[in-house]
Amino acid sequence: MRKVLGVCALLAIVTLPAVTTRIYASDEVQYFAFLRSLAFDGDLSFQNEYQHFYDAGAGGAGFHDTFLAERVTAAGRRINFGTIGPALLWAPFYGVGHLVAGFTGAPQDGYSAPYVAAVAYGSTIYGWLAVGLSALIAHRLVGRGLSPALAVVIGSPLIFYMYVAPPFSHACATFAVALFLWVWLRVRDRWSLPGVIALGLTGGLMGTMRDQTVLFLIAPALDFLWSTVQGSTGLGGRPLGAGGSRVPQGLGSTVRLTLAGTLATFVAYSPHLLASRAINGYVGPHESVGNKMSWSSPHFFDVLISPFHGWLAWTPLAVLALGGLVALATGRTRTQHADAAWIGVCALVMVLLQVYINGAVESWTVAGAFGQRRFVELTPLLVLGLAAVLTTDLQPRRLTWVVIVACVWWNLGLLLQFGTHRMDRQRLTLADNARVTFIELPREAPTLVWRYLTNRDSFYRQPRQ
Repeated sequence: MRKVLGVCALLAIVTLPAVTTRIYASDEVQYFAFLRSLAFDGDLSFQNEYQHFYDAGAGGAGFHDTFLAERVTAAGRRINFGTIGPALLWAPFYGVGHLVAGFTGAPQDGYSAPYVAAVAYGSTIYGWLAVGLSALIAHRLVGRGLSPALAVVIGSPLIFYMYVAPPFSHACATFAVALFLWVWLRVRDRWSLPGVIALGLTGGLMGTMRDQTVLFLIAPALDFLWSTVQGSTGLGGRPLGAGGSRVPQGLGSTVRLTLAGTLATFVAYSPHLLASRAINGYVGPHESVGNKMSWSSPHFFDVLISPFHGWLAWTPLAVLALGGLVALATGRTRTQHADAAWIGVCALVMVLLQVYINGAVESWTVAGAFGQRRFVELTPLLVLGLAAVLTTDLQPRRLTWVVIVACVWWNLGLLLQFGTHRMDRQRLTLADNARVTFIELPREAPTLVWRYLTNRDSFYRQPRQ
């Protein structure tokens, strides 16, 4: 554990100069507005925050019509499609930013550079914590985790939302998911009352990050149910569940644990419920969000394999990782945990639920964003899957690493093309993207990296090449 966390801490510190400390996209404005409004105004009315960023040129096309025109919620507030969770995690960093602003003479208004930088650095740190926890999860189950975790962070859009656009919610949400899964794997060994409460608290916190992260709760709930129903005698006469998990003895214990876990989840999730009621006038997302959902998930397969917008086209490393999860679930990989196969099944359930919900959204393409960003929170499971691939005896090790390196470079190539406006930001064009990534960029990458570190403003608002 110390080695993994030490490496992640060192990488976080060394790479801090690469963090982009600005707020531009409308999503970034919305998430930041929660924090600034609570800290300085003591409310969740975002008129002044939206006006400030609009006047500063942030938000992009359509920001004024969506957030500053006549459109308001039933509570008379400005719309906010974000969630309060990232603000909760950013709060300690924001407090440090307030102190730095006072010390340096910057305006202590909640908007100045120290505040924005604090939030950006906070996201990067939470991203590295997510990477570390993901590595620990994989090591617990299959015996290795650090190298797969580093490959996934560089070979997926997570790196973009840790360094290029950190005020998005994804780094914080990925940390919350990784923390929840790490707690689950420790708690399920005994299903003790303190453990179940901890699981509920981390699950509730996870749910405040992004609405779709609530679905991660389902697989551990199924695990608890399966452990209870399938319990058998073992370990000195104590009941065992699926693959060795110690389960509660008796109906009373099961009910007590269920109620405690549910209550803990509700308590940790309540800030999100209270915030939505204050903003919308009722508990739940703005009505326009529900109008954009088709619960039959008509784009289930599109969001996976579309050559223009699909997750697997943007992040081919996920193909390897999903194969590893299948191998884990079917018992075809070496493991260090008695229930590894069953946990692999649970992991696949979580993946399928995320594919389902992302395929149910009208805006499933997330056109204009880098990558299929709504899948970023699956990072811990991708790390587990990739680690499983690397521990199976069915693959040639060197060829596997060649494929991993190619997938990592593909992601970095797309990131460079996206940042330099050398690709269509509304969709992938695979042939052109491949030509630029594998033929042109290898010669240009060092210059682009140096430019990013020394003249980052030159990347902003460029015309497409």
